[in-house]
Amino acid sequence: MHRTWEFGPFTQGGTGVGDRFNYQFFSLGIQAGRNLTPIIHAGPFTGRFEMDVNIMPLWQAYTPSPYSVVVTTPDGPVTENHGGGVFRGVSVTPVTFRWNFRPTSRRFVPWFQAAAGCIYTTHKFPPDLEVPKGTPGGTSVFNFSPQGGIGFHYFKRDNRSFDLGLNAIHISSASLGDRNPGVNASLWVQIGYTWWK
Repeated sequence: MHRTWEFGPFTQGGTGVGDRFNYQFFSLGIQAGRNLTPIIHAGPFTGRFEMDVNIMPLWQAYTPSPYSVVVTTPDGPVTENHGGGVFRGVSVTPVTFRWNFRPTSRRFVPWFQAAAGCIYTTHKFPPDLEVPKGTPGGTSVFNFSPQGGIGFHYFKRDNRSFDLGLNAIHISSASLGDRNPGVNASLWVQIGYTWWK
């Protein structure tokens, strides 16, 4: 069957790595995509090119609880309040470039992808030093999420598939805030269900 359009819901969860190992993530969303080329013959990379967009109306990050640290300064001890807790927002990935390998069976289609997204949170993310409202300091409610991943479609029928993916995502405000600590690396597992036309 000729599959051109796809759309469906997905959920994904992940964890930070490196210095963000104690961050966890969760999101729910919908995805739509379209195959843009016929099969392109390229030896072991034979397949077709697809472009997708996804919207996550629920995006959450779970970070360590807020805490305070007393630091010594020339003017005496100062208490620094560090933010933390659960951060909520929305995310849009308007551009996903995916390469679907030519299936070796009717049911299994592997792929790899690269994408660029943006995230809005109701509080500045990632948490940093808390500052009075309206004064310099802190991070940003807007972040960007360049990413890459691998995965596969498993077709239960010609026009229905279960999908599983693993994405590596970088989160950064691109210095929109006064500080840009970011989340240099996080790994997310995505599970979805897709209708094809």
